[in-house]
Amino acid sequence: MLRNSFLTLVIVLSFTLMVSAQEETVTFGAITDTIPGTTVAFKMTAIPAGTFVMGTTDAEENHEADEGPQHEITIEPFWMGVYEVTFDEYNIFREKELDVAPAGMEDSWNADAVARPSPPYEDPTFGMGKQGFPAGSMTQFAALQYCKWLSEKTGDFYRLPTEAEWEYACRAGTTTAYSFGDDVEMLDEYAWHYDNSDEKYHEVGTKKPNPWGLYDMHGNVAEWTLDQYKKDFYASLPTDSTLVNPWSQPTKLHPRTVRGGSWDDSAEEHRSGARMMSSMKWKERDPQIPKSYWWNTDSPFVGFRIIKPYNQPSQEERDAFWGMVLGG
Repeated sequence: MLRNSFLTLVIVLSFTLMVSAQEETVTFGAITDTIPGTTVAFKMTAIPAGTFVMGTTDAEENHEADEGPQHEITIEPFWMGVYEVTFDEYNIFREKELDVAPAGMEDSWNADAVARPSPPYEDPTFGMGKQGFPAGSMTQFAALQYCKWLSEKTGDFYRLPTEAEWEYACRAGTTTAYSFGDDVEMLDEYAWHYDNSDEKYHEVGTKKPNPWGLYDMHGNVAEWTLDQYKKDFYASLPTDSTLVNPWSQPTKLHPRTVRGGSWDDSAEEHRSGARMMSSMKWKERDPQIPKSYWWNTDSPFVGFRIIKPYNQPSQEERDAFWGMVLGG
């Protein structure tokens, strides 16, 4: 039963990832996309298809039980944001007056129809910076709504990465604790973390990138993934074959999985295989009843990064996906 359920999840997710030889050839390299109606652009790099070993063993220093057992995973190609989504990008979605109709869609783009974040209880930046800084303090729901809005506005399909996709991109062909090796003394060169961040996040892209040109995969802000956090998720996966695009489909609000570590986390939490789970404590100071679906009052250390699947799904498939992850 477990195996059948898992395979169903793989099939559901695969429509956004599988590449068909009969489809029109797409140039697969680094790209720069612009949010229509604005001059705000974001860079994406091509993540090639491949197979890697997800998870860690108890031989890795600071290994946790939820990081194993290891599995061989096959990932289909996609583009991934070179940087974490910044407030420059997120605020266009957040502020209706900035959400200008794309050229040619002046009569059809209805800014009033977009589901936008409610006003936050407090400044989500906590005074740490906006322009060029990673967007943070939003819930996974809010990050997904941003992806849906961006998809509708551009015509391309964007979403959060799965845990497996995130780790594959973070490792970038490496098998060490970090994408730069096992020497934790080098972490300062690649990440903003607890010991060097001065207790705040920093402008994106100010540290060294990983081997695939992705910045801040270690540190700065931790990043939402698509997955429900399950401590025994790896242990529940089939072991008799290479898995394709595994996804722990969410069935409840918490915990969800966050990756990468943040400016407020210690070095071991920045390892490529380290997993973090979300918590209702991230809303502890929110006095609203019910608490905000959009903002966390206590997680300025969490943001997100987007991906764009190589094979773009049909509108029917997109609608099914959004209905699945957003509940309608």
